[in-house]
Amino acid sequence: MVDEEAIRNSLVDVEDPEMKISVIDLGLIYDIKIDGEHVEIDMTLTSPGCPVAPELMAAVHRAALTTDGINSVHVNLTFSPPWDPKVHATEDGKFELGVF
Repeated sequence: MVDEEAIRNSLVDVEDPEMKISVIDLGLIYDIKIDGEHVEIDMTLTSPGCPVAPELMAAVHRAALTTDGINSVHVNLTFSPPWDPKVHATEDGKFELGVF
């Protein structure tokens, strides 16, 4: 049985190409739902006009598929709630961003 932690571990190497910080540390992954071998990932971007949105979503999709036991992934883009590094970023992400 696949768990959320295994999927998050698969996503830890996916970096925002502009910031060079993991999507996990940035807090861009809002939710992960597992249904057997299928995963739904709700994610956001650092800004609604992010020019690398398709590239970043595709990278999350590819990385999640590398998780043992996962055969299909759908990435949902959401802007609700709006991303806020003070709220969503991990402590490592806040450090990298200079948010204290």
